[in-house]
Amino acid sequence: MAGSKLLGVMAACLAAVVCGCGELPPPQPNFVILLADDLGYCGTELYSCDEIPTPNIRRIAENGVTFTDGYVTAGTCSPSRAGLLTGRYQQRFGFEFNTGPARLTFEEKRGLPEGERTIADILGEAGYATGLVGKWHQGNTEGFHPTERGFDEFFGFLPGARAYFDESTDSTAALSRRVASDHPQARLQNIERISDLNALYRGRERVSEAEYLTDAFAREAVSFIERHRDDPFLLYVAFNAPHTPIEATEEYVERFSHIADPHRRIYAAMVSSLDDAVGRILDTLEHAGLAEDTLVVFLSDNGCAVYTQACTNDPLRLGKLFLFEGGTRVPFAMQYPRRIDGGQVYRHPVSSLDILPTLAALGGGLLPADRETDGRDLMPFLSGEESPPQDALYWRNGENKAVRQGNWKLFWNQRHAWLFDLSEDIGEVTNLAGEHPEKVKALQGLHRDWETGTVDPLWPARSTPEPVEVDGVLVDINI
Repeated sequence: MAGSKLLGVMAACLAAVVCGCGELPPPQPNFVILLADDLGYCGTELYSCDEIPTPNIRRIAENGVTFTDGYVTAGTCSPSRAGLLTGRYQQRFGFEFNTGPARLTFEEKRGLPEGERTIADILGEAGYATGLVGKWHQGNTEGFHPTERGFDEFFGFLPGARAYFDESTDSTAALSRRVASDHPQARLQNIERISDLNALYRGRERVSEAEYLTDAFAREAVSFIERHRDDPFLLYVAFNAPHTPIEATEEYVERFSHIADPHRRIYAAMVSSLDDAVGRILDTLEHAGLAEDTLVVFLSDNGCAVYTQACTNDPLRLGKLFLFEGGTRVPFAMQYPRRIDGGQVYRHPVSSLDILPTLAALGGGLLPADRETDGRDLMPFLSGEESPPQDALYWRNGENKAVRQGNWKLFWNQRHAWLFDLSEDIGEVTNLAGEHPEKVKALQGLHRDWETGTVDPLWPARSTPEPVEVDGVLVDINI
């Protein structure tokens, strides 16, 4: 891969001479995808929320564009990541639910189907060095490993959650600085402290880690950039912060001594550490002279887990696990100084599905011709195109279904339907289904048409012990 940028410049120079056009095309940009885990809409400063200062995440927006209506394709971690990585609704290939308990996914073939192409596959074929730092959650057995799915390098863990401190090391200094919430709800999704499930890997080799995990991921991301500064690269930094377990170092917690609730205080510390990590990555790009030609996108995989009682998605309704806005509408910002003017605010709906085709178009990657790609290249829409990138956005989680078209959002199950005008009701407070039955019927028909391109789930869902009551109606939650 070394020297591929030089070869690309030489080819561009030759083309310019031959065609007589004189001007050289811009170099292949680098790409950095920064994905937070369970970070709510109001968990950053992007949308006038200021309880947790996030100057570095805000910096991406100031250098580029804030998406006010940025969505992911699921209210849970692994299906959402499958949609981002492929640019396709995960229901097209049966990845409708989380892969299941970590122990189970080490025993069964549950993960991103081997026939699906990832953004790393596509850009790797276009000459990019590709690296993943962080959480994978796309399968744990052979055939699903990141290095089998297009990534040249991997530093991170395979299942859906991991402790932030490596308890297998002798790093007593690190462990003594640990602050963890003992709230039972805060540990609802904490994995068992079993050696294999808590493993950290460099490639396929198991390693120990003395640093707080978010700090370690920042260190590895910086190293990747420095080692590949002369090549076009794709770096996917899939943080697990601020997903449970709720753990932070004293250094970060002390920043929020003014927050009385201990669980909320530690959660804020986790977000602050995430923002510091983002800052280290942005600083490295600037110091290496790469910032101008690097597209950086920041988003979360779903809304915050309100059941931890450590966070809120205000002003949105509910959070992770749900298809209401709090579960699927996330903080979303992008910078690419060469092509995107700073300080923009984009108000049409966009999706995590749009990341793959945007990067592929800029990097010279070829989208698979034998299947539907659901995302759109966002660059024309950030350069004056007035129409929205997507006519409609769709969600399905078992019997729970949702669709957004324009400002209309419909969520329904077998028991009830909720219709909202998001231009007037971002918090989904006023159900208009009874007033607009024709709109409910039309949106359900649109969703049925979309479902003709989907398949049955490849594995069953895990349901919460009891349905959740929403406006007096029971909603089953599938994980």
